Amino acid sequence: MKTILIFFLLICVLSVTSSCREDIDASLLEEYEGPTNMSTNFHLIQSDSAIVRSEIKAPKQLEFANGNMEFPEGIEIQIFEKDGQLSTTLTADRGYLFKQENIFKGEGDVQVHNLVKDQKLQSEELFWEPNKKKIYTEKFVRVQEGNTFFFGSALEADETFTNYSLKDIRESKLELTDDGL
Repeated sequence: MKTILIFFLLICVLSVTSSCREDIDASLLEEYEGPTNMSTNFHLIQSDSAIVRSEIKAPKQLEFANGNMEFPEGIEIQIFEKDGQLSTTLTADRGYLFKQENIFKGEGDVQVHNLVKDQKLQSEELFWEPNKKKIYTEKFVRVQEGNTFFFGSALEADETFTNYSLKDIRESKLELTDDGL
């Protein structure tokens, strides 16, 4: 009699357990991959020997478990010369940091301005590798040097946008001023 009762209870428990598994929403068991941290008015200063090398600013920063970051409301990166003078600014509508590779990515309206040489770059995507001190893109670019514009499909430059290589140059234009050439 005890054996039959235990067997009966075991069957009831198994049937309840299996029916519960069928009712569980599988999406509740998925691993969360969203941000683990959020900050506003993000401001990071990187220095070497007490001299500021770069500043990174963003209105909003999201950090993920793997260390990657997202800047969904835009990002501004300022790069300084060895003497501490601000030389270059990079801005983008959205930004990302791939932590393991230490690569920043800008998307949307991406602009680079070399303040020393008065050179400007516009693209829809740009990568910055601080360790290699370079910027690059495989997307369409527009470069402005004074009144001259260059257009290409890719670019590689040092991080200050002082020296650059424009690939697949499509055309260039010289804007005329009121004084002519």
